[in-house]
Amino acid sequence: MQGYILNINKVRDEDLIVTILSTDSVYTTYRFYGARHSNINIGYKIDFELETNMKSTIARLKDVLQLNFAWILNNEKMYHWQRFLKLFYSHLKDVEEIDEFYMDLLNELVIKLEKQNTKRAILESYIKICEYEGRLHTHYECLLCDMPIQNEISVVRSFITTHPKCSCSRSFTLEKMDEFFTQKSLINFSDSEVETLWNILLQGL
Repeated sequence: MQGYILNINKVRDEDLIVTILSTDSVYTTYRFYGARHSNINIGYKIDFELETNMKSTIARLKDVLQLNFAWILNNEKMYHWQRFLKLFYSHLKDVEEIDEFYMDLLNELVIKLEKQNTKRAILESYIKICEYEGRLHTHYECLLCDMPIQNEISVVRSFITTHPKCSCSRSFTLEKMDEFFTQKSLINFSDSEVETLWNILLQGL
């Protein structure tokens, strides 16, 4: 099977606990340390097998084959990709069974990152997650005062909408934010605006 590595924790003797997102599951696996093992890291896409043992509650990760991306040696892209996957881990860490939406979204994003700006592509994908999970609210009311938002809008963690004066945060035009939310596009956002949205994303999915 195939999946993306969301998290790695070292345990005794350099063995690893590896969390992997696949098409329908989030697996927590155990990999024994050994020189013959393939190199793995957060964000890698791998082909792998799982071996279960009656004496252990966690499956053993084996026969790992790394599946390279076209941009895997691009340090900047890989850095931002890994940060996003770490957020994925926190978001899904208590989940075992998932819909194939998440795997499909990451597969699509890997292709987009070949040509598209990394932060813009990830942010556009994140909005798709919010919409899929029913967390994308386009009626544009302020979280803090419950009043309608007109003309100028701000967003806080999870891209929840507020009035700029209520959250004391950067304002965007409502027209541009609506385009982002509905069309999943940041084409009309400046690099500075994208950086602001990126920093909000890093607070958590």
